Amino acid sequence: MPHDTFSAPRIRRVIISHFRSYAQLDLAISARMIALSGENGAGKTNLLEALSLFTQGRGLRRADFPAMASTHGPGDFAISIELETGETATRLGIGYQPQPDGTFARVFRIDGETVSSASAFDPYLKVVWLTPASDGLFSGAAGDRRRFLDRLVLAIDPSHGSRVSALERAMRSRNKLLEDERPDPAWLDAVEREVAETGVAVAAARRETVMRLRSLIQRGRDETSPFPWADLALSGPLEDQLAQHAALDVEDWFRGVLRDNRWRDRAAGRATVGPQSTDLLVVHGPKQVDAAQASTGEQKALLIGLVLAHAQLVADMSQMRPLVLLDEVAAHLDPRRRTALFDALEKQGGQVFMTGADDAAFVTLPANAVHLSVTQGKIDPIA
Repeated sequence: MPHDTFSAPRIRRVIISHFRSYAQLDLAISARMIALSGENGAGKTNLLEALSLFTQGRGLRRADFPAMASTHGPGDFAISIELETGETATRLGIGYQPQPDGTFARVFRIDGETVSSASAFDPYLKVVWLTPASDGLFSGAAGDRRRFLDRLVLAIDPSHGSRVSALERAMRSRNKLLEDERPDPAWLDAVEREVAETGVAVAAARRETVMRLRSLIQRGRDETSPFPWADLALSGPLEDQLAQHAALDVEDWFRGVLRDNRWRDRAAGRATVGPQSTDLLVVHGPKQVDAAQASTGEQKALLIGLVLAHAQLVADMSQMRPLVLLDEVAAHLDPRRRTALFDALEKQGGQVFMTGADDAAFVTLPANAVHLSVTQGKIDPIA
């Protein structure tokens, strides 16, 4: 699809109050590519985290709202962005605000009107990100890869978060029932039906996203790219079943597995079969080796290539270029790959915020990019 058919929302102003290291910040943005450099702890990631909250989930640090309030503030915080899309301007706001009963509550607003949650921002803004926490993704625990995968799914399927939450609630209910010496079979049947339905829906959404992303990567693969293409697959009992059978048949199969495994699951304290055991398998395409066996630099380049492909998939499916947040992106990249990254980001056409500790990492930024210096609670331009 031609580049100019996508909308490309651009943040032109960020206003922050009592969030993390920022007591007050009013930052005008004049570019699509913004680089933020400064010492560790200066607040670079804090700004990216503030922007990451304008999508579903808990942001790039997966923190609770109370933990985000400035330690020197009154306990609340507010973040507002002015978003420009073509000729249209929209104000999106997020807050953690005191209530009349003395408690605090999360608040979400669009042009001053309160909305129910961050899901209401989805028609206005898509957000994808990469943080140093993902650097060990390929060699780390399967649970980390599942969370990474679910974030990929959520960016193109806003309903995925509610499905995952519903599955977790149903799983907890089943575990609670199994703690009883003589659980009510009718209650167990009902809960397991819900686990099967939501579990298969979660697995199907994961599988569809991986298939779409794999297809996009295969179509655009370039053996000479500094960001090697990734070959993707899913490993898991539900995904294996969905590859061969209709979803309703897989639900019946999963219900039978849950019923047959009740006492084994009771002893384990959890379901031993289900979407909680899914793993994302990644292969370094040009070398045809498991990503975990690649060098640190190769893994970083592979991960960046995967995130760039995902950003393209988000655009293809939503007709909207996503906001891309890249934290400490220059780490482990040689100068050639840094320049190639900036070129790839510019060609994608969406707005990008990226951070790095070293000013020199951004000397090859495109001429239309903006380089900002971050110090404690302040952000200033670098000539």
